[in-house]
Amino acid sequence: MSRPTKAVVNLTAIRHNYQLAKQLIKQPALAVIKADAYGHGATAVAEALQDIADGYAVACIEEALQLRKVGISRPVLLLEGFFEKDELAIIAEQQFICVIHNLWQLQCLLNTILSKPISVWLKLDSGMHRLGLSAENFLTAYQQLIQSPNVQQVVCMTHMACADEPGNSMTRVQLAHFNKLIEPFNPPMSVANSAAILAWPETYLGWGRPGIMLYGASPFMQNQPKSTKALQAAMTLQSALIAIKTVQKGDTVGYGATYQAPETMLVGVVAIGYGDGYPRHAKSGTPLLVNGVRCPLIGRVSMDMLAVDLRPVANAQLNDLVVLWGEALPAHEVAVWADTIPYELFTGITRRIKVEYISGK
Repeated sequence: MSRPTKAVVNLTAIRHNYQLAKQLIKQPALAVIKADAYGHGATAVAEALQDIADGYAVACIEEALQLRKVGISRPVLLLEGFFEKDELAIIAEQQFICVIHNLWQLQCLLNTILSKPISVWLKLDSGMHRLGLSAENFLTAYQQLIQSPNVQQVVCMTHMACADEPGNSMTRVQLAHFNKLIEPFNPPMSVANSAAILAWPETYLGWGRPGIMLYGASPFMQNQPKSTKALQAAMTLQSALIAIKTVQKGDTVGYGATYQAPETMLVGVVAIGYGDGYPRHAKSGTPLLVNGVRCPLIGRVSMDMLAVDLRPVANAQLNDLVVLWGEALPAHEVAVWADTIPYELFTGITRRIKVEYISGK
């Protein structure tokens, strides 16, 4: 016997979501599997997509080398480029695609000798003011890169700051800035992340970068676009009831005695907590599924356990299944109750959680 807490990852759902991205943009797409595929397991996800994916995107060279180590041969983009000049030799040897987003990276690449040229994605800061070159530096860098013997192709890219807000005009402002700048060159390009793929068709300007949508979660916290209905949740986080207690009206539950029973009631204890990655700041009322029935979390989440109000479910028994999020309980809904986003829920899963991979519905 072992603790009943695990994450079940449906690889068929991930394949479906990748194909949905491709159907929407009608362009090539890099499956974004950084941060261990948003907590879903980078190597397992990459292997599941290898026959259909145009390539992958990761944050750094360590993540890219992990893919090569297990035999992934598809193109891999380093979204943050390189951090040390010595990485360039490995990038050339492994034929990773490298984002260039600052002048130091640019000069390192231009002033080194590589064993073979590499593909570069040159990033423009179009208004997010995170990574990327200014417009002036971008134009100069583009000309230098296309003339460098170290570079075989330059893709121009940018990143949308507010694509997850369908009514926010900043996406169109950024896109207009990007389009105006690159218009004279007509280069290959990449703009659309998950939110843009699902809500902004005008960003379908080349390579897509589906990330959170691969895992069946919506990047939108409100006003869900119709396209999100086609997503299939890939991860089901589940555990089981390990205790059932009768508490009297006025009794309190959990650390800090923050929840007081409004009547005599059954309370279930579930074997999952913030030590597993379930958010400690999830409020009382956060939905869980007990035998498929919605029940509210009550009290504070502990390191290894949490409590649930069992009044909505009849005849609850020890070892009954509890789902924390999954197909019938969207991660973005849980995230709202925890004042966070699905990205943090998924990547917060700790090593203590067993991961089980399945294929098919």
